[in-house]
Amino acid sequence: MVTSFVLSIVFNVIVCKLNLTTGVIPSFNIAAGLLGFAIMKAWTWLLENFGCLKQPFTSQENTVIQTCVVASSGIAFSSGTASYMLGMSAKVAAQADAGNLPNNVKKLSLGWMTGFLFIVSFVGLFSIVPLRKLMILKYKLTYPSGTATACLINSFHTPKGAKLAKKQVATLFKSFGFSFVFAIFQWFFAGGDGCGFSSFPTFGLQAFKQKFYFDFSTTYIGVGMICPYMVNISLLLGAIFSWGLMWPLIERNKGDWYSASLSSSNLHGIQGYRVFLAIAMMIGDGLFQVFLMMIVTSMDYIAQKKKKKTVTKKESYSNTPKNDEDHQSLKEQRRTEYFLKDEIPTTVAVIGYLALAAISIVVIPLIFHQIKWYHLLVAYLIAPVLAFCNSYGCGLTDWSLASNYGKLAIILFSAWVGLDKGGVLAGLVSCGVMMSIVSTASDLMQDFKTGYLTCASPRSMFFSQVCGTAMGCVMSPLVFWFFYKAYPVGDPTGSYPAPYALLYRSIALLGVEGTSALPKHCLALSIIFFFAAIAINIIKEVLKRWETRWRLHRFIPSPMCMAIPFYLGAYFSIDMCIGSLILFIWEMKNKQKARDFAPALASGLICGDSLWGIPAAVLSLFGVNAPICMKFLSASNNKRVDTFLGG
Repeated sequence: MVTSFVLSIVFNVIVCKLNLTTGVIPSFNIAAGLLGFAIMKAWTWLLENFGCLKQPFTSQENTVIQTCVVASSGIAFSSGTASYMLGMSAKVAAQADAGNLPNNVKKLSLGWMTGFLFIVSFVGLFSIVPLRKLMILKYKLTYPSGTATACLINSFHTPKGAKLAKKQVATLFKSFGFSFVFAIFQWFFAGGDGCGFSSFPTFGLQAFKQKFYFDFSTTYIGVGMICPYMVNISLLLGAIFSWGLMWPLIERNKGDWYSASLSSSNLHGIQGYRVFLAIAMMIGDGLFQVFLMMIVTSMDYIAQKKKKKTVTKKESYSNTPKNDEDHQSLKEQRRTEYFLKDEIPTTVAVIGYLALAAISIVVIPLIFHQIKWYHLLVAYLIAPVLAFCNSYGCGLTDWSLASNYGKLAIILFSAWVGLDKGGVLAGLVSCGVMMSIVSTASDLMQDFKTGYLTCASPRSMFFSQVCGTAMGCVMSPLVFWFFYKAYPVGDPTGSYPAPYALLYRSIALLGVEGTSALPKHCLALSIIFFFAAIAINIIKEVLKRWETRWRLHRFIPSPMCMAIPFYLGAYFSIDMCIGSLILFIWEMKNKQKARDFAPALASGLICGDSLWGIPAAVLSLFGVNAPICMKFLSASNNKRVDTFLGG
């Protein structure tokens, strides 16, 4: 638990920084398992040398650490501190420039943020526990990330795996050291707005104005090495299409389509096209994925029900397996025995869900008077069904759609409440309720799969998940508050634009106001992009099911990923594509070595650069600024500056 607490702080900082910059967050299951192994191995080695080691370090402890850390960092994502919670603030409401009424704005404070998270974050854990045997044992869902983490942890605790793990840990700490030192080096040149390596006009000043540049972020190079190739390519394609083609064409109609006097951050101007076209693609992709997952889940569920039940006699565990199949069967029997040994009663789960839901229904309206008890009652009646769909779909595809369910909740509940009665805040609160339940449920089932494969106790896994959730409910607001006070969080032109805050608030505004708030032709373009996202997904699914040889579906971009740069620009997608390029070249030279060490190298790059954010924020709070401002100007502007200074 101590190790989990330390690592939870690290991963909460990383996830918070990623949320506040671009919102693209990779899976940290493997990194958590690797770092947990490294710390515990060093600690047990020290105890062993002093003759104090009473209990060996096994895969059970490794799995518990990984579960706790992932649960905590999962809260950093589902807490919405950089999305729906920040979207409630007056700062983001001012950017939206609509629906900025007193009952649609909530002042952020640590007290209510922490209390709200404690109220809503534990409900999802109890919503899915009764179905763990159904999903893990009966349907044998794969949960790819959970399975990969289990394989990694199991390999650590074999002689060959332990030797490889030492090399992986060494690689991780080397890349961590490089990333941390390079972040310090960059800080010295960032002595003002638009200064430093993060504003380096890599492809020229004109491209820089359109947000095409490499910003030397080792965090996103590491993220790019972890994310699939097509995710990074989709991000780059979206950036090229939007900032390279669409926005310059729309800006030519300034004065006709929208007022030329509006600032670039006004939703009634060019910003409206950036935000609402991105929302249209995200909702189109999200709705398709939700309905597809429901269809796949229903069909698979019906197919499983039709299968004839076969009862086999249990073999004695003392029997020696005669061949590989017998050996595999014996392993499965042992895993099943461990998985069923520590039973979590269904009645406990049901009572826990009902009790926590009842508390939420009473307390949340006291924090947000805009949402009523009957709104929350409907949300908690719907949530278990959506939690099952998301957990089942995650088991099949490794893709959690928690944010999509949250966006649907925003539209439904904000429209239900209405603008004058605080529908914007009500929609954002309902998003928090829905995201917390759906996200924690799928995370728990993913970790149950890891525990099943590592023969870890289910009760220990559940306890670890509860502890990690509690840690996340405390740390996530604290880490966010640290950044919030040290930096201009939510400023579209700053280092921490928190893009999803404005996006989520804009979805709520769309729910309460309809299409009247959109600039000229924005609705038509949004409808086109909405159906384009659905069409792209249909093409991908058709190719996936019908073509066999060329596997062309692998080259179809993701609409959700394409939409993210619409608002932010291309700089982070360039970073991530460089990470992909490094991994691609590495795999070309030595595929096995790349598979073994790329996650460790990437994790080190992410950790080092992200953790520098803490001392940098402390320096900022104390008014300590970087001593140098490295800034780039055109030759003509530089001449004018020289003339001015000379005069």
